[in-house]
Amino acid sequence: MSTSTRIKRVIPVALYTVFYLLCFSYLENRHVRYHIIDSSLDDKIPFCEYFIIPYLLWFIYIAVTVGYFLFFNENTTEFWSLILNLAIGMTLFLIVSYVYPNGLNIRPTEFTNDSVFTRMVQFLYRTDTPTNVLPSIHVYNSVAAFSAIHTCKNLQKHKGIRTGSFILTTLIILSTMFLKQHSIADVATGITCAVATYVLFYSRAAEKQGAKAKQRSPLHQHDTHM
Repeated sequence: MSTSTRIKRVIPVALYTVFYLLCFSYLENRHVRYHIIDSSLDDKIPFCEYFIIPYLLWFIYIAVTVGYFLFFNENTTEFWSLILNLAIGMTLFLIVSYVYPNGLNIRPTEFTNDSVFTRMVQFLYRTDTPTNVLPSIHVYNSVAAFSAIHTCKNLQKHKGIRTGSFILTTLIILSTMFLKQHSIADVATGITCAVATYVLFYSRAAEKQGAKAKQRSPLHQHDTHM
């Protein structure tokens, strides 16, 4: 991949990142009334501090996935499918947070044991407010990353990477609930949105490619001339 191509890819990604962070900062610091969206079902999910590991691995997971498609994957369609997929979900999150400010009240106030994991969770709670959580970006972006990896032509032979992506995505989704960072509603809407954009960017694209391949096949050409 040429340097110019990489630069052309980096610029829109960087610009959107700045746009998103500025909007998110505004949403987090404005003074509005938040709608509490957790339910009694969330109380039935036990708190488990060990899920802090996959939760934090999300940052590396997304960065590595975007970095691979940005700098090393020469397939332009696959690159833009991932980037636009992420951008749509994150923009939707910003819109929902602006129109319907939301928050949670399910975080534990006390911890039964003192460990490195609970301290990590306490640090997370201090730095990340329980507001603007719908839909879960942790969930949406994880599924988007998995979709990109799972459908990537260059990674079809790397079953370990694809399996690892699935396992990590699953653990990240679970971590959002077991750490009380997100409610079931946040997770459900995140998955629903991710499935919808999967159909938009990957399922339909696969159908179009299949149709084109069928048209080019000698058997199909023979049938059309009969």
